Amino acid sequence: MSLFRGRHHHSIDEKGRVIFPSKYRDIFAEYYDNKMVITNWDGCLLVFPYAEWRLIEEEISQKPILDKKIRNFQRFFMSGAVDCNLDSQGRVLIPPVLREYACLEKDIVLTGMLRNIEIWSRERLLEKDKIASDEIDKDNDIAASLGI
Repeated sequence: MSLFRGRHHHSIDEKGRVIFPSKYRDIFAEYYDNKMVITNWDGCLLVFPYAEWRLIEEEISQKPILDKKIRNFQRFFMSGAVDCNLDSQGRVLIPPVLREYACLEKDIVLTGMLRNIEIWSRERLLEKDKIASDEIDKDNDIAASLGI
């Protein structure tokens, strides 16, 4: 497995297509047959290689469906999922409902999160970064717990 790293500023075209950075395209082509699943979460879109997504599905399918929290999670996270493929030009078509959820209009940022990728509107990511930075400045236990 190869990991996704870095931030890549791009734009989304009028048809809703996003060009993936060459590093990401290479990983999808070599390890994942250009297949992915995209879903909504936390104000952005999460992109999972199809094989990684199948692991998530397997884990969630083992949970009790009568648990209200699990049903709510499935209703939002799982039902928002869409199978997608990279085309020959390294683009992915983002469905309108997902573009609307994440407020993807023009300027976007793809963030490598090791096993998956996030797709953010540039404005939303700037807001999220400010909040995260303030939290990290106040309490850097996470970095310490990772040995950094």
